Amino acid sequence: MPDGEAMEKVSLQLDNGATMQFEGRQFAGGSWYDEESGTLTRQNLYVTTANEHVYVIASHNGAQRSRRAYRVTLQGEYCAIHDGRHEMTISLDMLMLAVQVLAGIDKNSAETLAAVEETLRAANC
Repeated sequence: MPDGEAMEKVSLQLDNGATMQFEGRQFAGGSWYDEESGTLTRQNLYVTTANEHVYVIASHNGAQRSRRAYRVTLQGEYCAIHDGRHEMTISLDMLMLAVQVLAGIDKNSAETLAAVEETLRAANC
């Protein structure tokens, strides 16, 4: 982490009953409102002092509330994803394939995929 960047202690109470705690700083974030469902969703991306990433998704529509977080750790050619209770490890190739499918990226579009890979690598610095 570059010197001078404010780190904070974060403690997240998740819907799965877990508490995810880490020290880090917010890297990116955003929110949007879905008028049809009346749902407000917030996303935050943190980078931790251990150079991990924590992706937080919180949404609510008055009566219902959802709080999830995923800690992502790069380990060579693999990626460990932990939701506070369960952990899975997948290869970076499989992660990139999942991102392509979920984002609707054409697998023949190397330029778009390269941009996704660059964004993931930049967030890891």
